[in-house]
Amino acid sequence: MTRRSPTRRRTPARRHSPTRRRPGTRRSPARRGSPARRRSRRPLRRDDALGLAGLAVLALFLLLALLRWLAAHWWLPLGLALAGAAVWGLALRRRAERARWEQARQRALRLGLGTLDALDHRQFEYAVRDLLRRDGCADAEQVGGANDRGADVLATDPYGRRWLVQCKHRRDGAAGPAVGTPDLQRVNGTARQLHGADVVLVVTNGRFSNKCPELAGALRMHLVDRELLGAWASGARPLWELLPRVPAPRRGS
Repeated sequence: MTRRSPTRRRTPARRHSPTRRRPGTRRSPARRGSPARRRSRRPLRRDDALGLAGLAVLALFLLLALLRWLAAHWWLPLGLALAGAAVWGLALRRRAERARWEQARQRALRLGLGTLDALDHRQFEYAVRDLLRRDGCADAEQVGGANDRGADVLATDPYGRRWLVQCKHRRDGAAGPAVGTPDLQRVNGTARQLHGADVVLVVTNGRFSNKCPELAGALRMHLVDRELLGAWASGARPLWELLPRVPAPRRGS
């Protein structure tokens, strides 16, 4: 006969019972800010308020002292104000004199072709700007350089028309390479769309290729070659009197 092994009794799982306090022990209170720390904050706030009040009183005292000093020495700030006004008036007078001298110089500006040939490209742009100022375009500005978007000189004439000028300087003058149609096409691509130009102009101290006049007429552009440049730079007539079919003045100009 087979013997049965005695069955083992399973002990029930122990349940976690809350920890029992030993007799005579007390629960530790929850940790909170100690009363000493809470009480120590109040005197700090009072000290800050007292400090600010002291600074305010000191500032008021200094202000009153300054006012009393100014009342006793009233002539000193008055003299400083008069001296500043005199210096400011002198600066304005000198500025006006320089402006009148510059206008007179521009009205008397005359440039020969030999002088223009001796310039470099950047100086040639400034010379065209000065000639436009001589004609009355007070805001004429040289803008040529990197990212100039096809404009070397921008100006507004006394009739309100916006001018865009592209300058093509040739060191050898008429003997240098001719300005071709690609140069005109590049200028036309940005003149009106980006700059809002009414008059689009290409100026050179050299010459244009044979195809340029026809293309310029189709694109409503104006060309100033060596001969026309010489008449404009050495004369006294404004450029719009020398060019054919210049747009009409803007309204209100």
